[in-house]
Amino acid sequence: MLAYIEGRVLERTENSCLLVTAGGVGYEVFLPEYALAALPPQGGTAAFYTSLIVREDAQELFGFSSWEERQTFGLLLGINRVGARTALAILSLYRPDDLPRIVAEDDTTALTRVPGIGRKTAQQIFLELQYKLKSSGAPVPSQVSVSAPSVYRDALTGLTNLGYDEDSASGALREALAAEPDLGVGEALRKALRLLAKGKL
Repeated sequence: MLAYIEGRVLERTENSCLLVTAGGVGYEVFLPEYALAALPPQGGTAAFYTSLIVREDAQELFGFSSWEERQTFGLLLGINRVGARTALAILSLYRPDDLPRIVAEDDTTALTRVPGIGRKTAQQIFLELQYKLKSSGAPVPSQVSVSAPSVYRDALTGLTNLGYDEDSASGALREALAAEPDLGVGEALRKALRLLAKGKL
């Protein structure tokens, strides 16, 4: 199983990059949006934990910045109606530690924010996610403090309340959080606002 890859960025697409290893072999690696935003320029070096998905009609390699994200990707694939692209879309919007918080908050609507997931499907995924997290032994907080919900989600709400459209606000936040993953809500808002003011998104 191919579980890790490191190489030079040769090309990038809307949802993947072509990574050339030291041996001269090129792999197309599909990435969450935050990882795409953090890719170095063409010719730069990048490394990812990977998961190879083999289907009858294709073999696709998915990449992640941490081992925890790779493991969460595998957990999501075990949920009915969640394929590799849907799992990747979930990890583009939420970090692994967001999922236990979503379950603890009983926030069934959180998954409807993921492109391609409607309300009914979100409810089904949510129920299975509860079971999977419990079975995996992942810690699920019994109570969530005011500061615990996703920085991304809270900052996105703040930007849309300020009048920014969701697509532009989401892009700015993802770029800000990709550069500095440990930002608080206020810092994420300020950095995203600076990016929006520069007209980068």
